[in-house]
Amino acid sequence: MTAEGRPSGKSSPNDDVVAISEEALQKAETFVEAEEGATNRLMGWAGRISTTIAVVMSLFHLYAAYAIVPTQELRYTHVAFTLVLSFLLFPLATRFRNRVRWWDIVPGIVAVATIIYALWGGEDFTDRATTPDHLDVIVGIVFIVLLLEATRRTTGPIMPVVSLFFIAYAMLGPHLPAPWTHRGYDLTRLVGHLFITLEGIFGVAVDVSATLIILFTIYGAFLQQSGAGKFFIDFSLALMGGKPNSAGRTVVLSSFLLGGPSGSGVATTVMIGTVAYPMLAKAGFEKNAAGGLLAAGGLGAILSPPVLGAAAFLIAEFLKISYLDVIWMATIPTCLYYMSLLFMVELDARKFGAKDVSFTQELTLGQMTKRYGFHFISLAAVVVFMIIGYSPSLSVFYAVVVTFVLSFLRRETALVPSKLMKALADGSIGALNAATTCACAGIVVGTVTLTGLGLKFSSIVISYAGGSLLLTAIYTSLIVWTIGLAVPVTASYIICAVIAAPALIKLGVPDYAAHMFIFYYAVLSEVSPPTALSPFAAAAITGGDPYRTTLQSWKYTLPAFLVPFVFVLDPQGVGLLLSIPKGGSWIDILEITIKTTLGLLALAAFAQNWALRQTTPIERGLLLLSGLLLVFPSLIEAIVEWMIGRDISYTYVPGLVIGLGVLLWQARTANPKQPALTI
Repeated sequence: MTAEGRPSGKSSPNDDVVAISEEALQKAETFVEAEEGATNRLMGWAGRISTTIAVVMSLFHLYAAYAIVPTQELRYTHVAFTLVLSFLLFPLATRFRNRVRWWDIVPGIVAVATIIYALWGGEDFTDRATTPDHLDVIVGIVFIVLLLEATRRTTGPIMPVVSLFFIAYAMLGPHLPAPWTHRGYDLTRLVGHLFITLEGIFGVAVDVSATLIILFTIYGAFLQQSGAGKFFIDFSLALMGGKPNSAGRTVVLSSFLLGGPSGSGVATTVMIGTVAYPMLAKAGFEKNAAGGLLAAGGLGAILSPPVLGAAAFLIAEFLKISYLDVIWMATIPTCLYYMSLLFMVELDARKFGAKDVSFTQELTLGQMTKRYGFHFISLAAVVVFMIIGYSPSLSVFYAVVVTFVLSFLRRETALVPSKLMKALADGSIGALNAATTCACAGIVVGTVTLTGLGLKFSSIVISYAGGSLLLTAIYTSLIVWTIGLAVPVTASYIICAVIAAPALIKLGVPDYAAHMFIFYYAVLSEVSPPTALSPFAAAAITGGDPYRTTLQSWKYTLPAFLVPFVFVLDPQGVGLLLSIPKGGSWIDILEITIKTTLGLLALAAFAQNWALRQTTPIERGLLLLSGLLLVFPSLIEAIVEWMIGRDISYTYVPGLVIGLGVLLWQARTANPKQPALTI
């Protein structure tokens, strides 16, 4: 690709018929800013100072990954860097952008002073957690206010408001109606727990942010600055060829590969959309359908190993397992997601009557791989080091080193000093959104642990569900999804991991399956209005309607909505997480994977209104039934049992027979004369 991020290949003479305007690109960038925050573009001394602080922050965390830095010092220092950069780089309001004012500098200095106060106090300070003195309380309140403001600047007002709500819950316990009542905590006790202990603001979430999330953002910045993102899109274009469905295939493959350099659903959507949408349009894709596919590709980037999303690192910490285990658990669901997405793309090519898109590559696939194939080594390095036995932090450190060294294999990809400084600065700046979210979420986690809200909430959910695992799973998914509409993915996962996961675990769901269930539903907020940033960004690029584009993205992401239920409801479901079911064997993993795959294919055909040809309403209904019987049998089983009033025994055979029957019928009958639907 060129420096501007466009494809490096050459298209046919009429390729300029479909073009993306600068206005559309700017509109799409506003959605990236909505997810990552509207940063200041600082010049002069302010730019040099903020860049220097960001570079030092990255170097400190790379050192901490290799050497040993005490836990308290690491977490507090991480938050200090985060707050200073947040105040410098994120304006008080949009109208104050691109300049640093006194109200940006003073809060940063005060934030550092509060951290120095905490670290200077040493063990005497931490020993006062239950009975902090008057100065401790004042400093703690100032720090919490600064944290809430920094979070507001980087992520918006919702997360600080949610945190204040939990603080109010902790303080007003005796005055709340049953079953929400509790003993209540005064401000002194609450500040001591949140500010002084490692169970509040500086708890698990900040630990993950300081030891993993920022290292992976640095790793992604190194990949990006070495040209890996551009290469992966070019590679996808070259590999997919010039067939009618090549544009859709390119979106699917490149979204998977870009999960490493980007890690952001919106940013990946925009990055792929600027290149792939003109091809999708010329292939015959309708605007909203093209936008939905781009948004689904962006969502896939968050679900794709080795980076997944920031919440995935928290799964490892909450469950006290290796991050490599989380990657293994995500392997089959990720493959199922992309398999279903690719199948829908193939159906799209037939449904829209996709046309050939001529595209001439400057380099053949072989030449491109020979010149830039080392980027694949950089992408895989982090997993290889973890397999060898290194800790996740050290694995990312060595992967960064590998990426840096390999970049010098080509002159144009070499991380020379200017690029190196940019990568180091971008690494820290890219982590600010997640870092402030994790710190602010510590208020929520600290309040939940102090008041026992997690166990209380799980009892309430189970009570409303009447002890039914199916209803509890449905309620939990709705809770996670609803919270995800208001707060970022990371915050949504943290909140629901402490208040919703216990309900599933109480009913016998393995803890890792419960947390993966919550993780996937937290991620789905990326394509759910009113915060559906990925579809809205895609609509800005394609010129489609944002809400119709969102509906299209739901169609493409259908597997991500249903597969998590398999984890918790099917006795073999944990097999999709590469875990052998109790009393089972690897045969169970193979069987549940095949059943789920066939079910997703049937559901994809239902969603696309197309199998071997366009489906009739009856055929479409039968495909839906077939897919649900294979993927989500508990729902059908519960409905039938309610209707007939007795228990039934389910096997996958009815779903398989119905699906095959529809295909055989379509193979033997003519295509009905009716227009194809787009939803």
